[in-house]
Amino acid sequence: MGRGKIVIRRIDNSTSRQVTFSKRRSGLLKKAKELSILCDAQVGLIIFSSTGKLYDFASTSMKSLIERFNEVKEEHSQMPNSTSDIKFWQSEAESLRRQLQYLQESYRKLLGEQLSGLSIVDLQNLENQLEMSLKSIRMKKEQILTDEIKELNHKGNLMHQENIELYKKVSLVSQENAGLQTKVYSAEGTNTANSVLHITCGISHGYDLPIPLNLQLSQPQTEKNDTRANGIKLGLQLH
Repeated sequence: MGRGKIVIRRIDNSTSRQVTFSKRRSGLLKKAKELSILCDAQVGLIIFSSTGKLYDFASTSMKSLIERFNEVKEEHSQMPNSTSDIKFWQSEAESLRRQLQYLQESYRKLLGEQLSGLSIVDLQNLENQLEMSLKSIRMKKEQILTDEIKELNHKGNLMHQENIELYKKVSLVSQENAGLQTKVYSAEGTNTANSVLHITCGISHGYDLPIPLNLQLSQPQTEKNDTRANGIKLGLQLH
């Protein structure tokens, strides 16, 4: 006749509980040792009794087994759970889908479409929203235009200053040119006066002239005298 099935629950009798603990503890330690030998596995077993007494078994070193256990546990804790990740991303996708649908409906309403199901309050809220949007757009537009006007005024002031500087430079150059022309004309007038004075002095004092003079002597009027003599001679012959 085989053994009956034992109900797994706390044994109320302390003596029976202690006997059972001793038997099963020895069997558990034996099984752990056999498992490490037969399967070449690293096995570590720690047991605390109800009185706080420690029983342990380690196929190699309990410290190395505990360190390895902690490392593997940390690696597993860092690895994402595929099932939970799938549920999380599915929830995120559903939330984004709802947001996209809401934004599309809001956009159509702003365009004046699909307004048949809206109440007076909804239409009033939509109108207020559009007015606020238009106000914000106008303010932004005015700000941009104001900034552009300020920039153009600044550039205009800079160009005005540059024109003033250029005008000063042109005036300075014109004054320099006028001074140079005055000096040139003064030098030419002095040279001409000196030349005339030198020629006059040379003629009056009999000095040689610095430039050649073409002097021509007038021919004697012999032709007229001969004509008059011939007339007198002809008159004498007529008498």
